[in-house]
Amino acid sequence: MVKIHTVGGFSEVTKNMVVVELEEDAFIFDQGFFLPAIVSMEERDRVMTERRLKTIGAVPEDSVVSKIKHKVRAQFISHAHLDHVGAIPFLSDKYNAPIYGTPFTIEVLDSLLKDNDIIIRNKTYKIKPNTTFYVQGKNKKYKVDFINATHSTAQCLMISIQTPKGAIVYANDFKLDDTPVLGLKPNYKRLREIAKEGVLCLIPDALYSGTERKTPSEKIARALLQEVLLTIQNRGAGMIVTTFSSQIARLKSIVEFGKKLNREVVFLGRSLNKYSTAAKNAGIAPFLNDVRISTYRRQVEKTLHKVEKRRKDYMVVCTGHQGEPGSILERLSRHQLPFRINKEDNIVFSSSVIPTPINKEQFAKMEVRLKKSRPRIFRDAHVSGHPGREDLRDIVKILNPQHIIPAHGGPDKTGPMESLVKEMDYNIKKQFHLMQDGEVLTL
Repeated sequence: MVKIHTVGGFSEVTKNMVVVELEEDAFIFDQGFFLPAIVSMEERDRVMTERRLKTIGAVPEDSVVSKIKHKVRAQFISHAHLDHVGAIPFLSDKYNAPIYGTPFTIEVLDSLLKDNDIIIRNKTYKIKPNTTFYVQGKNKKYKVDFINATHSTAQCLMISIQTPKGAIVYANDFKLDDTPVLGLKPNYKRLREIAKEGVLCLIPDALYSGTERKTPSEKIARALLQEVLLTIQNRGAGMIVTTFSSQIARLKSIVEFGKKLNREVVFLGRSLNKYSTAAKNAGIAPFLNDVRISTYRRQVEKTLHKVEKRRKDYMVVCTGHQGEPGSILERLSRHQLPFRINKEDNIVFSSSVIPTPINKEQFAKMEVRLKKSRPRIFRDAHVSGHPGREDLRDIVKILNPQHIIPAHGGPDKTGPMESLVKEMDYNIKKQFHLMQDGEVLTL
C-alpha cells in the first residue's frame, strides 16, 4: 500500500505539503506558507504561532494527517522558497523526524528560526544536491535521491524515495535549464536511472501546464537585464532594480552588471539580507562578499541619504517587486524614505507578479504611485522558474511514471496537464489524478 496525502498546494497557489504514507512509515515533502496571508498580517500581529497562522490560512492544514504523525520518519525540503519551507518552524516539531535539505535551504530555515526566536527539536541535515542516501523506517531503510534541479532559487531538488512499488518523485518546483547562470544543470542521468528502476508516481510543478512553451533559461533573463542596464541612457540617473530576494543567480547578474557600470551595488531590505547571507554561508555566492546590505530602518535611511546625493554612483537593489506593504520600493513610492524618485531615474523590475489577486492589486497601486514621479520603468526583465507544457512533456517522457499528480495550484492551474498526458497515451481515469488539499490517493 502507498498512500499520497495532498495536504497543501493543490487547491490554490500556496502552502505546499505532501505526505507519502507506506505500511509503517511516512515521509513529508515541504511545509510552506501562503505568502499573501503573511504579507497582509498587521505589524502588531507579527508574533506568529501555529494556531494564529492556521486561523488566517497561512500554513497547511496538516490535521488531515494527524492520525499517522507517529509514522513520519523524515521531513524533506525541496528548496528555499517560503511557500515550501516557511511553515517548518511552526509545524515540524509535531513530527518526531529529522529534516533534510540542501546547505542553502537549511541556511534559510535557520534564519527563519532565528527571526521568530524558535528552536526546533528535530535535527536538520545538510545534504548536497545529487546525493543518494538512506533514511531509517520502522523496520527497513529507504533510498532517497536529492536530484539537482533548476528553479528560481539555488540548490533546488527533485526528491525521489524508493517504495516497494516503485519510486515516488516529488518535482515541485523545477524547470529544465541546461545553461544555468549559477549552479548545476538538471541531473538527467540520475532521472533516467530512476526511470529504469520504475517510477510509481510523479508529483510535478504544473502551475503553467497550460502554457504552450518551454521555459527559457536563466541566461535569457541575464541577457534581458544586460540589454536594459548596459544600453539605456543612464548617466547621472538613479538606478533601482528589484527582483526576488531568493533569486541568487539573478542577483549575481545584477551585481556583475553594476560593476561594469562602475556603480556601487547596495542591497536594501530584510529578505535580501536573509537570502544573501544564506547563500554566502552555504558558500555559493562569493560575488556578494563586497555588496553592502542595509536591513534595519536607520541603515536603510543612511544608505539612501548617500544615494540621494550621488545617485550616479550607485545601483540600488531592493525588495518590493510585488508591491508588498512595508517593502523598500513600496515605501519609496509613498515618499516614506529619504530618496525622491525623479523622471531621470530608472526602475527595473527583474520579476513577474505572482498570480494571486492580492499581489496583482498591491502591485497595480504601487505602480500608479511610482508613475506620478515619471521615472523610466522597465518591466519583465525576467524568466519564470516554473516548467511550461513542453518541460512537463519532457520530464514525463524521461521518468515514464505509472501515475501523475499535478501540483502547485488549484485545478485551474494544474488541470491543463490532463490534455498533455492524454496526448502521451496515459489513461486519464486511472493514471492522472487531479487532487485537492486534504485528499488522499491510494496506489
